[in-house]
Amino acid sequence: MYVIGSALFVIWMYGLMAILGLLCSPLLLGPRSWVRGCFALYRHLVFAGLRVLCGIRFEVRGRENIPAGPALVASKHQSMFETLAFWHILPDPAIILKKELKYLPFFGWYAMKLKNVAIDRSAGASALKAMLRAARERAHEGRQVVIFPQGTRVEPGAPESYKPGVAGLYGAMDVPCVPVALNSGLYWPPSGFIRKPGTIIIEFLEPIPAGLPRARFMEQLESRIETASLALLPDPQGQAQS
Repeated sequence: MYVIGSALFVIWMYGLMAILGLLCSPLLLGPRSWVRGCFALYRHLVFAGLRVLCGIRFEVRGRENIPAGPALVASKHQSMFETLAFWHILPDPAIILKKELKYLPFFGWYAMKLKNVAIDRSAGASALKAMLRAARERAHEGRQVVIFPQGTRVEPGAPESYKPGVAGLYGAMDVPCVPVALNSGLYWPPSGFIRKPGTIIIEFLEPIPAGLPRARFMEQLESRIETASLALLPDPQGQAQS
C-alpha cells in the first residue's frame, strides 16, 4: 500500500543528495557556513518529500529543554530520520557518526565539512580518546554534541544496551546532558525502505545536570529515555499514546 510513495521518496532523497552534492561541491572549499546553507536546503526538500510522498510529519516537544549553548544530547535512535532532524532542530549540532560514513560519496564529504565527529569503533581506547577530544572542541565552540547511546538503530520497544561511550562524553565535556525520546521507527523503520504515514514525535526531556557519578548518570539517562520513548508507542489497543 505504501510501496510506491516510499520508493519515490527514496529516489527523491538520494537523488537530491547526488544533485545538490555535485552542485554545492565548490562550497566545500569555502567556509563551513556555505555548506550549512546547502545542507539546510537539502533538509527542507527531503522533509517536504517525506510529507508529500509518505504522509509523514514531525512534532518537537520539550523545546524549552533545548540548550542554547554547549550540551550533550543523548537520543534514542530508530531511523535515519533523526540524523537529519537534529540538524533541523538544533542550532549547530555535531553528531557522533561511525567512521565508515565519512567515506560515503556526498554524505561523508559534507558530514566532515560540517565538523561532525567520526569514531572508529574497532580502534578501542584510542578511538574513545579521539572522540572525547573532538567533543570537547565542539563544546568549546558552543555547539551541542549529539550521540545515540545505544550505538545502533533499534526497533521501537526493542531492548538494546546503552554503551559506555556516552558516560565518557558526559564526564569529559562537563556539560548538562539532554535525553531525547522519539518514535520515528513507527513510520520510518530502522531498516527497509517502506515508510508509513503518521507524525514522528521528538521529545527533549529535562536535562541531567553535569557532574553526576557515572553509574547514577547512566541509570537516569536510560530510565528517562526508555520510559518516555515507550510512552510514545501505541497502547495495547493500537492507539498512539499522547
